[in-house]
Amino acid sequence: MHIHQINGYIQTILLVEYHDKLMLLDAGCRCDVAVVKAYITDTLQRSMQDLSLVLISHMHPDHAGGAQIYQRKYGCKIASVDSTVQWYGGFSGRIAHWIDLLLALYVARRRGKKIKNIYYNPNLKPDIILTNNVAIPGFEDWHVYATPGHTDRDLSFLHRPTQQMYTGDLILRLRSKFASPFPIYDPVAYKRSLNMIIDLNISHILMAHDGPAQISVDEIKTMIANSPPRPLTVAHVAKHRLKRLLSLRKQPSA
Repeated sequence: MHIHQINGYIQTILLVEYHDKLMLLDAGCRCDVAVVKAYITDTLQRSMQDLSLVLISHMHPDHAGGAQIYQRKYGCKIASVDSTVQWYGGFSGRIAHWIDLLLALYVARRRGKKIKNIYYNPNLKPDIILTNNVAIPGFEDWHVYATPGHTDRDLSFLHRPTQQMYTGDLILRLRSKFASPFPIYDPVAYKRSLNMIIDLNISHILMAHDGPAQISVDEIKTMIANSPPRPLTVAHVAKHRLKRLLSLRKQPSA
């Protein structure tokens, strides 16, 4: 087993290679599909038919954006959580989808990237439903763990023989220090997910935005202590700033 790192639009794409098959740890943005295809066919000199499975940790644009293209164009199986209740379901969900697309483009511009088409259908229909603490079909050396908090359905994927865990957006690194992601919808679940990393004795993580890293128990405990006590989302930030603005306007002038 070998894990390749591919520079995506705003994230690190991790491609798992075996002698007879390939697997993607998240689909990246829509515009990353062509980048992955070129890497598989040109760099690895392999066929796209070898890409048999694409795992989806959660539904944000830089993780699920390319999923349906792999599914439709290349016949890849998509594996994720049960889609009965879509993350971007309903009117408010569609608004959230557009906000997340705009946030992804904002990150791209901050990184000096050109604006690209990253739109994707927010309703995912996985071929394989993944549940907590099960082996991934066809890749049984990898196991699924539910790690919610960033969203209500985040998944992480552990390669048990090497104790490497792909943590998606559970853990980020800012200015050489580990940090919590934005948004965090459920701070209690988020702390529980970090504690699970400690319980599993994971020290080698594969991050969606920085690739491999070594992390200590003390660093994870620091993240838990510093993680927000309340939900931290676009809506919560906007509400807080609006309240602050209104309170400033009500203050009597000197």
